[in-house]
Amino acid sequence: MSPRTSRPVRAGQYLALLCYLVFLAFPFLWLISTAFKPPAELGSLHPTWIPENPTLDNFRQAFDEQPLLRAAANSLIAALSAGVIAVVIATPMAYVMARHRSRLSTAATGWVVVSQAFPFVLLIIPLFLVLKNLHLINTLWGLIMVYVVWALPFALWMLVGYVRAVPPELEEAAAVDGAGRLRTLLSVTAPLLAPGIVATALFAFITAWNEFFFALVLLKTPEKQSLPVVLTHFLGAEGASDLGPLAAAAFLATLPSLVLFAVIQRRITGGMLAGAVKS
Repeated sequence: MSPRTSRPVRAGQYLALLCYLVFLAFPFLWLISTAFKPPAELGSLHPTWIPENPTLDNFRQAFDEQPLLRAAANSLIAALSAGVIAVVIATPMAYVMARHRSRLSTAATGWVVVSQAFPFVLLIIPLFLVLKNLHLINTLWGLIMVYVVWALPFALWMLVGYVRAVPPELEEAAAVDGAGRLRTLLSVTAPLLAPGIVATALFAFITAWNEFFFALVLLKTPEKQSLPVVLTHFLGAEGASDLGPLAAAAFLATLPSLVLFAVIQRRITGGMLAGAVKS
């Protein structure tokens, strides 16, 4: 076979990629369209992609009905804190597991993977009791601790691959030049791990930002509730929903993740490529 892909195969690949992108973009585009539609168009039997009479009333109504800014601030604090703390804890752990391979590190890696299969329902009762004894129920710190623990296995699993992609010969060369262990880690290893750290922190942030179940159970007062929980307040009895304001609020809730991803897209791409390379 020729190493070059034939034109029909390449065209099929591009077509499949285009269909996949349309599949991913369809819900978001429909969400934007719904957010700007007036009530008359929302109840139309023949909906259109582009609103005929676009309006901002859904956004005004959403902010009037629910404390979206306060909920967004709570979610932002919890997600940022969880992402930063998880990466700070996971980075040295990943370095040790990657550089000092043993049966213990192999077992720890296996346990990290297995722990991701645990359903939330099995954890929420003992977790609730532990946080209750620590007086952390209905506090953002309690929620942050839960998010950190939940994000740590995935962050550790990702960072181990990134650390293994860094050639140990670079560290050995730095040691020969007289650099100590700490100096080597900060000056040689850490800059090479930066793309992976950024990518891992972003995934931890998005996971915490979109999380609903733990926030619903652990946060009781309206002042402490996160944005995903507040979005459910637009749903009425028997599944009825205020579709326009709900779409507007959901659209605003997706913006931080999109903006953050757009800002650090290059670092994420570099981190993905680095993590895919094995030393």
